[in-house]
Amino acid sequence: MNAPIETRGRAEFHARHQAKAREQAEQWLAQRPRLQGAWLDWVATQLYQLGPPEFAAMVRRELQKLTA
Repeated sequence: MNAPIETRGRAEFHARHQAKAREQAEQWLAQRPRLQGAWLDWVATQLYQLGPPEFAAMVRRELQKLTA
């Protein structure tokens, strides 16, 4: 049985943008030493401004992986 179109679309979007999400997270994480205590607020602002929301969620998950 084939996956629903929405699921296939989501999986395709994820596969297409995974590397870029990881790269974005790494770039933002590199700013942590410079921004120190202000980094978390800065990242929250960046995520809020980032689009589409699915991509922002991917970047957030990558940041979580990198900081775990």
